[in-house]
Amino acid sequence: MATCATGCAPAVRLCQRLNRLKTLDDDMMATSLKRCLSTLDLTLLGVGGMVGSGLYVLTGTVAKDMVGPAVVISFLFAGIASLLAAFCYAEFGARIPKTGSAYMFTYVSVGEIWAFLIGWNVILENMIGGAAVARAWSGYLDSIFNHAIQNFTETHIMQWHVPFLAHYPDLLAAGILVVASFFISFGVQVSSYLNHIFSTVSMGVIAFILVFGFVLADPANWSQKEGGFAPFGLSGIMAGSATCFYAFVGFDVIASSSEEAKNPQKAVPIATAISLGLATAAYILVSTVLTLMVPWHTLDPNSALADAFFRRGYSWAGIIVAVGSICAMNTVLLCNLFSLPRIVYAMAEDGLFFSFFARVNPVTKVPVNAILVFGVLMATMALIFDLEALVQFLSIGTLLAYTFVAASIIVLRFQPEKSKGTSSTSPNPNAEPSPAPSESQTITEDSGELKEYESFSDKLQLVERQKTNEPRGVGQLKARWEPYLGRLVGDSEPGEVVAFCVLSLMVSSVSLCAVLEFGNNQLQLPLWSFTMLLVIFSSAFILSLALIWFHEPQTNTKTFQVPLVPLIPGASILINIFLMLKLSPLTWVRFTIWIAIGLFVYFGYGIWHSKEGMRELQPKDMAARYVVLPSGSLVETVQSVQPDGQVDASAHHITPPAAPAAEEYPGKR
Repeated sequence: MATCATGCAPAVRLCQRLNRLKTLDDDMMATSLKRCLSTLDLTLLGVGGMVGSGLYVLTGTVAKDMVGPAVVISFLFAGIASLLAAFCYAEFGARIPKTGSAYMFTYVSVGEIWAFLIGWNVILENMIGGAAVARAWSGYLDSIFNHAIQNFTETHIMQWHVPFLAHYPDLLAAGILVVASFFISFGVQVSSYLNHIFSTVSMGVIAFILVFGFVLADPANWSQKEGGFAPFGLSGIMAGSATCFYAFVGFDVIASSSEEAKNPQKAVPIATAISLGLATAAYILVSTVLTLMVPWHTLDPNSALADAFFRRGYSWAGIIVAVGSICAMNTVLLCNLFSLPRIVYAMAEDGLFFSFFARVNPVTKVPVNAILVFGVLMATMALIFDLEALVQFLSIGTLLAYTFVAASIIVLRFQPEKSKGTSSTSPNPNAEPSPAPSESQTITEDSGELKEYESFSDKLQLVERQKTNEPRGVGQLKARWEPYLGRLVGDSEPGEVVAFCVLSLMVSSVSLCAVLEFGNNQLQLPLWSFTMLLVIFSSAFILSLALIWFHEPQTNTKTFQVPLVPLIPGASILINIFLMLKLSPLTWVRFTIWIAIGLFVYFGYGIWHSKEGMRELQPKDMAARYVVLPSGSLVETVQSVQPDGQVDASAHHITPPAAPAAEEYPGKR
């Protein structure tokens, strides 16, 4: 046994390093960035991130090819599904007002390696998204001038014929990205002002489309003569909802901006709710107008709105629609260039990415190095890659981030709050160490918190009273379920069962969605096998949710909290995984390659420069005390003795010896 323990020790230490959590500072509002964004600024950033080219292109494409006039219902379902993920981002943005979005949230609750991989994928998603929007912006503007820019480039500059690459270098797309990066490097207020201008113009054009479009509406276009309201049935509506879901990707820019918000605790949830509501209303109303103006089966997928006005005899309205489309794409471009450098900055600030990107300009208070370097990289992608090749690589990183953020919400909701100076993973040298407990500071038996005693005999005399009289703590089994599940999970540490159930929730979600997506077609399962697997994995999913609900959650009302936990995060996990499995195999190949590159970067640089790892390496003198949890289980509290005699504590379970122990035994551990 000793040989086995010695041999496994390096692997155990590696797992601990990979799963260490980020230690947050006591002052969550302290930052080297500039806190100047109001609720209105965050709302317009969210609207700009969601209402882009999708409004002018996606509505016509989904209506004609997939759904028909029922695209209205598809956008409604997609908006509700996005709301589940947005709730989770809003809670984290208000609770942890730090830049980094999904990367930061995962680092705080799940672990370092997972946070790095989430951030690594979100970086690529933002780069591809920005390059694709710039390419679409260039193509739309070029079409207004009858493709004169493309013809000139192919004739007088160069062209090539390489798979996955564009036929010609798109200098206009690359140029707009370089110019936008230049403006964003001037500071967050300049970015906000530009977003205000473009968002205001875009919303004015949307208002024009709605008013003028409803005047031209013809209810006969929804009649049975034209195919009816839902010609593709329920399956078409659901397929359309899966596509429309990607139109709402972009609200996470609000959480990314929380470190630059004046009052993130209030501004982030309010801005998320308002921006998502406005975006959903815009998509539903515009798709309603579009399918009422002309028959859905005659729509032009490339420029549905402009073409609809042209066919109704108002070609001049197409110019207004074109202006709105370009402004909307500008806002999406700004949001991509705004959030991407801040994720890079957050990773570099934690030591997981190159420190060069953690530098903040002392005048503009923005990470200029990250903005310019990744702006140029994004421009290079837009210069040489084809739009279709870029778009098919999108979405998997974003959906993965949504999944981990939802899981993190459940984990943190059922995890006890760490008191100042304590941490279950790594001590925080910046936190104020708590003084060593004495007899006078020992917590009374009747409280629901930890009890500290100087010897085992004290603990053994009072353990029965604690089991019967004390209220249940956060992360522990609720009292009403103690008679039924107490023997099975009652002795677990607070939050331990919930963490296991979250893992079970994700595994059962993947299994259930895989059976639904591949069971009948690729796997060709017989009906009895298909049904049995559905029942097994559905039962595992529901049982995991039930076990989580049987535990005591936190009741913190200081900041916004997601309602109906774990139901809403669990539903978000299921939807995100289902959408991930519907992506093309080529997207999964790209994802695998990018993950492999990310692991090379992490193990080559990040794990050695992690600030959390450096904190763990600091030498500390240790002492130990005995602690009683509300469940009555015995815990050994390991305390680091600071030079001034103060201590920093962390705890783990031990087995009581036969004889009473000394009151305290200092020494190196």
